[in-house]
Amino acid sequence: MPEPAAWHYQKITKRMFDEPAPDRLFYGRILTAVGDEIIEDGFVHVKEGKIAAVGRRADLTTAPDGAEVVDTGGKTIMPGLMNSHAHLSWDGIHELSQQSMFDAPEIRAYKAAGNMLKSLRAGITLVRDLGVHDANLFTKQAVAQGIFPGPRLLVSGESIIQTGGHTYWVCREASGADEMRRAVRDQVKRGADLIKIMACHDTLEFTDDELHAVIDEAHRNRLPITAHATYNDCIKRVAEFGIDCIEHGGSMTDETIGILLDRKLPIVTTFSALVIQANEEIARRFGIPEWKIAERKRAVADKARFDGLVRAAKAGVPIVFGTDAGSPAVEHDRIVPELGFMVEVGVCPDNMDALRAITARAAVLNGLGEDLGTLEAGKRADLIVVDGQPDRDLAALERVGMTFIDGKRMY
Repeated sequence: MPEPAAWHYQKITKRMFDEPAPDRLFYGRILTAVGDEIIEDGFVHVKEGKIAAVGRRADLTTAPDGAEVVDTGGKTIMPGLMNSHAHLSWDGIHELSQQSMFDAPEIRAYKAAGNMLKSLRAGITLVRDLGVHDANLFTKQAVAQGIFPGPRLLVSGESIIQTGGHTYWVCREASGADEMRRAVRDQVKRGADLIKIMACHDTLEFTDDELHAVIDEAHRNRLPITAHATYNDCIKRVAEFGIDCIEHGGSMTDETIGILLDRKLPIVTTFSALVIQANEEIARRFGIPEWKIAERKRAVADKARFDGLVRAAKAGVPIVFGTDAGSPAVEHDRIVPELGFMVEVGVCPDNMDALRAITARAAVLNGLGEDLGTLEAGKRADLIVVDGQPDRDLAALERVGMTFIDGKRMY
């Protein structure tokens, strides 16, 4: 792996925030996210930050010595949620270009801190922050060093774009293959976990040499690289050049879907801006202009526009949950609109599959499938307690009562 970021060499005498992780025995309804498995009256034993055992309550003859008992009264215990496309230092309220150009670095930090708290309260235990600017590098440092409590973070640093490309007002611009490599190396040096590029907007971006260089340099540094890609020609192009993940997705031919399947490339769908901004009552509270609301309503009503994503999902392309949180009206604790639309539009066949998109499949996408994403013995104890049955009613996820990371209560 690359050399660690400079802050890893700092001595931390004591973490400012560090919750205890006592042995705990949870009783409740267990949704393991292993297939469709549900244990209606079960237990989860957490020991030393890991899941020691999961099973039926009737099969537990004696409680583990010294374990703190948490009887949820039949509430659902399930893996922590993962938002695999978010922007913590965007507030989810105001217009993006204005925040990006005029927020002071200190304000970006406060926004990220507030959004991490909102995420934890919503049961989100991992955020994949796809940058735009470099604030997420400092957010990761703050959590890793115990300066501020937050979810697990995977960060991209600055998103890399061609000079004058999509969202040039906030990303890292580069021109030519050498500058692309330098842009990747700068993110690596500062501690990025992955690289993000903006591969298109209305037109394809990057020359072939630039696209090859940015992908090759990420892989040379053993980092995954993901691409903002929203229509067929862009998706096909970045897939053929060797990208590791597609952000947003869009129209796709059968040929393109076949490439994604052959290369085992997942798509992180992000419907929330469309869905939430199409809700007139909500959108107007956030100052969304009437023409935009009308545009969003037409988009949501036109299910044919999602045909490529639906066909890809049905063909076996992994679909992973993301919201693009930070966009106007897409606050970091809004989970249910995205999950509900994933089922409604058909990229997930049912609620259980949508829940796997935000747990088990998200863990695999993020390279953490061996440790997170399901409630199984040996995995890390990232779990939440929900008042209700989200497999039957996704709205239950608006009632998260407890959030644990590594067995530490974070909310």
